[in-house]
Amino acid sequence: MERYKTVYEGGTGEIIEKKSRFIANVIPISSEEEALIFIERMRKQYWDATHNCFAYVLGLHNELARCSDDGEPPRTAGRPMLDVLLGEGIRNTAVVVTRYFGGTLLGTGGLVRAYQGAAKEGLKNSLVIEKIYGRPLTIRTDYNGIGKIQYLIAQNGLSTLSVEYTDLVVIQVLLTPQEEAGFTKQVLEATNGKAGMNFGDPVYFADINGQTTLFPE
Repeated sequence: MERYKTVYEGGTGEIIEKKSRFIANVIPISSEEEALIFIERMRKQYWDATHNCFAYVLGLHNELARCSDDGEPPRTAGRPMLDVLLGEGIRNTAVVVTRYFGGTLLGTGGLVRAYQGAAKEGLKNSLVIEKIYGRPLTIRTDYNGIGKIQYLIAQNGLSTLSVEYTDLVVIQVLLTPQEEAGFTKQVLEATNGKAGMNFGDPVYFADINGQTTLFPE
């Protein structure tokens, strides 16, 4: 998959509907076991709550998706929360929404809106990133070619991983599959074929707080 969204750092959000508290906790997960441990931990933490409903998705293509209403009317809690994750294209993430009943019934429509709203609030307070599939390209050039290559990198909006200055200049950039052919052609043309280039192993990468972070796959 060329790009997908996921939670990098989990968060907590809360909304109140007719005196009922809905507390959402969100975490990134890499296995179903992690999701189940998280759900059990939330149940123990909020042992006195009326309900602890959950939803989680795993896999780049949502191969595993689970949810629970935990005693709420069917399809008024877990499924709406799962729809938030699927609707926003977020993978490998689990959310538990805890409800403390406030004494007023919300009705099925009200419950759906409340659980969806709580899940969205939890995601809003989490760090959601977009992971992009690509490969690092190492370019070796003499000092005459560095200015031209840096210009091409800026023009193409590429992420630079590193620059080393020795007898040659060695630059490492990240390219998506769609960028590979065009950019390498531009580099060869700009340096009259003098630049050396080789690709590294595929990775996912993301911009996190202004820094490019790699996620080897």
